Amino acid sequence: MNLVDHAKALGFVALGFSPPVKPLFFDAFCAWMDTEKFGGMEWLKKYRDLRRDPTMLLPGCRTIVSLAYPYSPAKPRTPEGLTMARYSDPQKEDYHSHVRKKAKRLALKVKESYPNTKSRVCVDSAPILERSFAYRSGIGFFGKNNMLIVPGHGSYLFLAEILTTALLPGGETEPIKDLCGDCTRCLDACPTGALEGPRRLNASKCLSYLTIEYEGEFDPETGKKMGQCFLGCDVCQEVCPFNPGKKTRATSLPSITEFLKMADGKFKMRFGQTALSRPGLQRIQRNIKAIIA
Repeated sequence: MNLVDHAKALGFVALGFSPPVKPLFFDAFCAWMDTEKFGGMEWLKKYRDLRRDPTMLLPGCRTIVSLAYPYSPAKPRTPEGLTMARYSDPQKEDYHSHVRKKAKRLALKVKESYPNTKSRVCVDSAPILERSFAYRSGIGFFGKNNMLIVPGHGSYLFLAEILTTALLPGGETEPIKDLCGDCTRCLDACPTGALEGPRRLNASKCLSYLTIEYEGEFDPETGKKMGQCFLGCDVCQEVCPFNPGKKTRATSLPSITEFLKMADGKFKMRFGQTALSRPGLQRIQRNIKAIIA
């Protein structure tokens, strides 16, 4: 079984290879950073040199394997109908851990074929421009909403990378051309105007940033723009023709009342290993209050 088949057996829907060189969109990323439209995510300013040269993350790296792992197109919801972004499945282990375990199993397959090599797995944590390498590897293209879109699967995907000192066969694949055409659905639908143009994001306006990372309080207008979704935002993906239509899964979240009365200890016991641990109970309670105000 080759590496692609192993990846598919583990649940990955796309795999591609690229060289560990300066990312195609590194200069664009730096230009965006210089506009300081990243809200309070000051950590993005760090490690610019590592983002430019991925071999600093793994000395001797010769190949970057880009992987795409799908998440459910159905949104978690409370009994009252409030929802969360699709990636934040409250009944599953946080994707950083879940996808990392699968990618590490794939990295072991590389090790078996190339015994004297080293690998490093990255899942949305190391300073690497993962979408840039995924694009260069030929597994997807950048939508106008800045999401990587894998034809046939859309953008409801987690990305991961295996950096390896092995020179893997397969070479580079020609990047997929932009398939958005004249479509502007994501730009038109963004509730806050965070998408200020094709592939131009003002993160400080983005509901995903505001509901997960932002530490302050919301004004009443922000609560209205959240609609029924109290954690994250999928609107720019929901309207994308490359994604499946809206789906809401069966009730999988506590009621609004239970969330608002929940003690921190109980929250950690129930959701401490899930994606809800990132925002934490206080921000979730703040978000719910903003919607129902």
